[in-house]
Amino acid sequence: MPATPNLTIGIIGAGRIGGLHAENLTARVRAARVAAVADVDLPTAQRLAARLGIPLATRDHHEVLQDPAVQAVAICSATDTHLRLIEEAVAHGKHIFCEKPLGLEVDGIKAAVGAAERAGVKLQVGFNRRFDPSFARAREIVAAGKVGDVHLVRITSRDPAPPPPEYVRASGGLLLDMAVHDFDMVRFLTGREAEEVYATGRALFDPGIAAAGDVDTCVTTLKLEGGALATIDNSRKAVYGYDQRIEVFGSAGMVAVGNPGADSHVFLDAEGARSAKPLHFFLERYRESYVAEMQAFVDCVLRDEPPPVTGEDGLVSVLLGKAATQSLKEGRPVRVGVG
Repeated sequence: MPATPNLTIGIIGAGRIGGLHAENLTARVRAARVAAVADVDLPTAQRLAARLGIPLATRDHHEVLQDPAVQAVAICSATDTHLRLIEEAVAHGKHIFCEKPLGLEVDGIKAAVGAAERAGVKLQVGFNRRFDPSFARAREIVAAGKVGDVHLVRITSRDPAPPPPEYVRASGGLLLDMAVHDFDMVRFLTGREAEEVYATGRALFDPGIAAAGDVDTCVTTLKLEGGALATIDNSRKAVYGYDQRIEVFGSAGMVAVGNPGADSHVFLDAEGARSAKPLHFFLERYRESYVAEMQAFVDCVLRDEPPPVTGEDGLVSVLLGKAATQSLKEGRPVRVGVG
């Protein structure tokens, strides 16, 4: 039997998420080989390459794109570099995995997605929460009609600590950086698009975020096609850990997913009941989902299948984030221009 071919991948961006993907691709993803890693901070790329046995570490991402042995790239750099790197990767015929969001400008995203489609290049967006086993099971239950007609969706998404203000300024803010995952989850769980968005928020505890012109606490309501409603609450600071919960309620039932803890013990005594806190950060909470999403990317390229999270999915999530940001600024509901 012939050996299964490997997909040779270059990683652009060797920071926290780039390092995680590099680890998974070298140790846990089948039929993948990491040939190069690039980062503007060369020592960071060199340390990652040395630790994982990656042959090439470079400051110049063009070395990765120009290498004929590299078939695909994982773009894990800052948000404001994504669109440029996608366009360059398409020009070199590389398949692309890109972390969310694809970019901050709708026209630029449309152009990049269109270029990838015309070139026959796979483009998968890093919405890893779709690959969480519990969330995926919830989606299966909803899609099978077991909750009946969907009436309400509730998503809670809270980080344990806020990012630095300089990150906030470059990221597009809470609604385009953090809540963009939750907008995608509403679509993923229900299979429905949002028609209208209303967001309200404040900077309740972080003066640096307020000075950057953003909020640290927000509630967003979405009206979905077919009449269902969705609410998302976001906070940049939950003192007890990383808080990620979903609920889909319908005419025939409800499915919910809570927070996994470090363990499942429950201690009861005369003072009450106590259990482990939620896992502390997203790298712990979604560890397995990051492996699954990258395995899906490798498989879709090697099998010549559509990626499970498309450039169009990335575009729609940004459209929702833009509409929510406009709503937050103007204090009114905003219609969503999807398509």
